[in-house]
Amino acid sequence: MRLKDKVCVVTGASGGIGAATVEAFRREGATVVGADLAAGAPGDLSLQVDVTDEAQVVDLFARTVQAYGRIDVLFNNAGISPEDDASVLETTLEAWDRVQNVNLRSIFLCCRHGIPHLLASGGGSVINTASFVAVMGAATSQISYTASKGGVLALSRELGVEFARRGVRVNALCPGPVDTPLLRELFAKDPERAARRLVHVPMGRFARPEEIANAALFLASDESSFVTASTFLVDGGISGAYVTPE
Repeated sequence: MRLKDKVCVVTGASGGIGAATVEAFRREGATVVGADLAAGAPGDLSLQVDVTDEAQVVDLFARTVQAYGRIDVLFNNAGISPEDDASVLETTLEAWDRVQNVNLRSIFLCCRHGIPHLLASGGGSVINTASFVAVMGAATSQISYTASKGGVLALSRELGVEFARRGVRVNALCPGPVDTPLLRELFAKDPERAARRLVHVPMGRFARPEEIANAALFLASDESSFVTASTFLVDGGISGAYVTPE
């Protein structure tokens, strides 16, 4: 019951990491508001929200406080990685903006309007989903995705320092590649492209969503009370590897 009596908001809650985290948070005693662009997100309260829209983000937190009286944890997890985001030589401005809006603008908005509620509750934890690509380069480029996650990392570090003495911790959760429907589709469609990624993972496999959820659970709980402004890598050793095991 590591999150007993805590009210947590999870965006991008309908699938993959988000759904696994909702399950983990609830298992540990939290009341969870699941927000997603799609209807029917898991959680004690399910809200359909476009997190790129400022008015809808404001309403998300207002409805959470109206229902439960406080907010203790924000897991800003919504993000996209579309196929038309590729090399800088190929990616259109429209594709660039679409990815930046979902992956970076939304986290700014959720922090901008969510952190005041944490302060009002006496403090809490903000977890922003970045990525291992925020600290590494790749020849298989997704230029807007990579840039957006670098922005999430810098934003999280800045906020973690700014609010460190006001009771609000802010950390960037940086997963490695995760076994999600999107990744399985890549394997089925282009095994060579997928294998090129897998060879760089020292553990020889991709993460399971629940493994990333467990990291989010640690950052949400009081067990991580001295962890803020961190680049919290859960990447199977990718960022530390030069040559991987055969």
